[in-house]
Amino acid sequence: MSRIGRKPIEVPAGVTVKITEQAVEVQGPKGKLSTPVPFGMRFQQQASTLMVRPVAMPEIEVRREALDHLPRQQKAAWGLARALAANAILGVTKGFAKELEIVGVGYKAEVQGKKAVFSLGYSQPVQFPIPDGIQISVDKQTRITVSGIDKQLVGQVAKEIRSLRPPDPYKQKGIRFVGELLRKKAGKAAATTTK
Repeated sequence: MSRIGRKPIEVPAGVTVKITEQAVEVQGPKGKLSTPVPFGMRFQQQASTLMVRPVAMPEIEVRREALDHLPRQQKAAWGLARALAANAILGVTKGFAKELEIVGVGYKAEVQGKKAVFSLGYSQPVQFPIPDGIQISVDKQTRITVSGIDKQLVGQVAKEIRSLRPPDPYKQKGIRFVGELLRKKAGKAAATTTK
């Protein structure tokens, strides 16, 4: 049984939800998002709550015994549909943000129009185009904030920025997420002294 899928999604004031067979469109103060409806799932809106149900379960009150015959993939799709819709509602109301930090002498970043320019120790500065729906801000040239309403896109852009110069396991220089724990490796000199 999908424990996540059964939970109702609260729709805050100022957010409108439009349900079609293929997608759920959510519009709020920060923008508009559309999330696909997985096969075999159906959304229902009651007052200020949004519910996800398998098509095989027409009743609103789902009992545990009735869910035992659902295939595992359908239970997974149920939880996925609920999570995607909840993220869309949260995105159009509050938004999502990921913070990265640049560690290294001479490493820095700046935003120039629709692109971010990184100096990361390469022979040329790295130019990163900012996709639509994403805002990038730089604080003190070493702290980057990626924000937007689409959680998947924010995470993807933050991961792409991190991959421009991943943290070095020896000196730990590079781009990392704020709060990311890194394992430092011992160098060759430390390895030979232990004999």
